[in-house]
Amino acid sequence: MHNLYKRHRFPPSVIQHVVWLYYRFNLSIRDVEDLLAKRNINVSYEAIRLWINKFGPEFARRLKRRHQGFGDTYFLDEVFVKIGGKQHYLWRAVDQDGEVVDVYLQERRDANAAKRFFQRFFKTGGIPREIVTDKLRSYGVAHRTSLSGFPCFTGYLQGNSLKNPSSGCHHTFIIFFTYICPTSLFYLIGNHRFESENIGHLV
Repeated sequence: MHNLYKRHRFPPSVIQHVVWLYYRFNLSIRDVEDLLAKRNINVSYEAIRLWINKFGPEFARRLKRRHQGFGDTYFLDEVFVKIGGKQHYLWRAVDQDGEVVDVYLQERRDANAAKRFFQRFFKTGGIPREIVTDKLRSYGVAHRTSLSGFPCFTGYLQGNSLKNPSSGCHHTFIIFFTYICPTSLFYLIGNHRFESENIGHLV
């Protein structure tokens, strides 16, 4: 990875910080340019764009390889969203540590939609020891009809989904819905739990 920095005038720490800023805060390239200028770091708009395109995918690949896996309990719920005036549902799975396992946009909230979501997040995060859902009956139907070999539901969220660990991530999910899914560069780099100054462990 160090070879990637050859012929770059700025040190790796500056380049890494720029890439992290862009993906972490959903900034425009002009915004990143302005933030650097306030620190007396003069980098052109075009250079920032090239850094993002060159280093972003590499950082994401390394983060995926370093991922240690999700927890053994998944919390599921759905967010109602309207697209073009039509009702859709953003299905969400989060582990007990609040890490996003998967999100999936669907037009329905029935048992077939629940089955598709189960199959998707099992593939993404593996089979958990425990699944906790809201009171949507579709989950139970999907489990009984086609997923009986997988973990049983050991509890339901009491009241509303605000008691789900994913409830603190409503804003985050809405943001990342814009970028399709949590395997995007915006999710992998922006949500990685490190200080931007310590991003050097990726090199």
